[in-house]
Amino acid sequence: MSLASADALSAARKHGDFDALIARIPYARFLGMQAQIRAAIPRFHLPFDQQLIGNARLPALHGGVIAAFMETAAQLHILWAQAETRIPKSIDFSIDYLRSGRAQDLWCECEITRQGRRVAQAQMRCWQADPSRPVALARAHFLLQDPDQDGSS
Repeated sequence: MSLASADALSAARKHGDFDALIARIPYARFLGMQAQIRAAIPRFHLPFDQQLIGNARLPALHGGVIAAFMETAAQLHILWAQAETRIPKSIDFSIDYLRSGRAQDLWCECEITRQGRRVAQAQMRCWQADPSRPVALARAHFLLQDPDQDGSS
């Protein structure tokens, strides 16, 4: 994805306003993602919408929606926390679904567990009403910059 605008990054870093960053990611806009800073940590919110249901009999949120929400939350968290201006590219993503995502809002917090010059590793935790009862846990690696753009050969 293209560079994040300096104004969008500044607003997210200084004021916790992720709206302009979320607007630059089409699927995040489609999902209706939101974010806020709580205790100096971004917390991502996915308001419930009927179109996100994957199993109408339960009803339960689609697993792909949960995974995409968590992956996008990690990308935004890394962008917020680092001096990067490029939206991090996913290298790999692994998710453990622990329980069905009910027809309710979702929340996600991320942690950068390891970072190098080119790659960052993040862990994500997603829950609904109770943070101590996660719906899913995930781990991912993200490319921070294009290796061809750093001047080395």
